[in-house]
Amino acid sequence: MTEQDIKEIKALLATTKHIVIVPHKNPDGDAMGSTLGLCHYLIKNNHQATVVVPNDYPDFLKWLPGHEDVIIYESDKSNVENLIEKADIIFTLDFNAFHRAGDMELPLANSKAIKIMIDHHQQPDHYAKYMYSDVGMSSTCEMVYHFISKLGDVDAIDGAMATCLYAGILTDTGSFRFPSSTSTTHLVAAYLIDKGANHSEIYNAIYDTNSYERLQLLGVALNNLRVLPEYKTAYITLSQEELNAGNFRKGDTEGFVNYGLSIKGVIFAAIFIEHKQEGIIKISLRSEGDFSVNEFSRENFEGGGHTNAAGGKSDLSLNDTVEKFISILPRYKHTLNP
Repeated sequence: MTEQDIKEIKALLATTKHIVIVPHKNPDGDAMGSTLGLCHYLIKNNHQATVVVPNDYPDFLKWLPGHEDVIIYESDKSNVENLIEKADIIFTLDFNAFHRAGDMELPLANSKAIKIMIDHHQQPDHYAKYMYSDVGMSSTCEMVYHFISKLGDVDAIDGAMATCLYAGILTDTGSFRFPSSTSTTHLVAAYLIDKGANHSEIYNAIYDTNSYERLQLLGVALNNLRVLPEYKTAYITLSQEELNAGNFRKGDTEGFVNYGLSIKGVIFAAIFIEHKQEGIIKISLRSEGDFSVNEFSRENFEGGGHTNAAGGKSDLSLNDTVEKFISILPRYKHTLNP
């Protein structure tokens, strides 16, 4: 984002605007933290701003300041489409292609509003008039902090904004353990703590509030864990039957894939989760080092993301998807075993 872009955006935001802020489908901590953090900032600056999400998000994020005002497209389509139609500006956060907004793709693409993208994923589509795209950033939440700083208004960050942004940084950095957590990331986190983010309460709200059913489901997932040592790879499967038996709720499998990656000698981990209602297998991929799960997912499973964290999907059955995954691995043996 150039200095000229910032100058023009500041001019845009100098008068009250109708603004819609959108994350990707199946929003995670970074998506919800960044959209809500930015929304608080815009409202504080006298804009009529609303966060609209393509579909529902996990309960462990429904304590974030402002979450009660989020509008969910899948349950209130006419209201969301009306907001999009009236919008002067649409911010798209934590995604960089309209199809990542699910059923909201067409309303967003047809909107005449000025689009502003803030995102850290690879290979962005060029739909936005103003693009703040940086794949080296730890999270979109960190980027929202820098965006506000570029506007010369970082002192406006208050406790609600700080809490939302810290929560997203925490989740997208794996509690600051991923390589994308730079010294600047830690300085931003420190600033947010000084501004009112209670780091221990945020961590507990996200990670230490488990239901009995979620822990039971984790037990099933770990029982299904398999290791392919010749490819330094581990994978987990969860069928729809297993999800139903565990009273699955959105967000219950968050972080499960990391258990595979925690095994000594494993640098590539996957989880395959059956979603019969959507007719797909949802895939989450993680890696360590230089093995790019972004490229792996784009080449094989209609997905993408970051070098070490990506997602994808399959229209095959759960068993056929796993068989396809295993059959592909020999093509990557040289990069999995450098």
